[in-house]
Amino acid sequence: MSSELVALRSRVEELETQMAFQEELQRRLDDTVARQDRELLELKRQLKALVLRLDEMRDAGGGSFSAADEVPPHY
Repeated sequence: MSSELVALRSRVEELETQMAFQEELQRRLDDTVARQDRELLELKRQLKALVLRLDEMRDAGGGSFSAADEVPPHY
């Protein structure tokens, strides 16, 4: 085999190795983005539930509700 062919073969193997690592990295990044999207949707759902609960507390209290009026749990 000529040295040019050996060098070319070595270069192709290096590129294939790099591509395999990049494919794995892309898969992991996709998984991370998908997980974060699910977490974000859950956090939005929880925030909406908290807003509704706060509105219900305001309505049940008959007046304005302020978080500053609440006694901290350690008192």
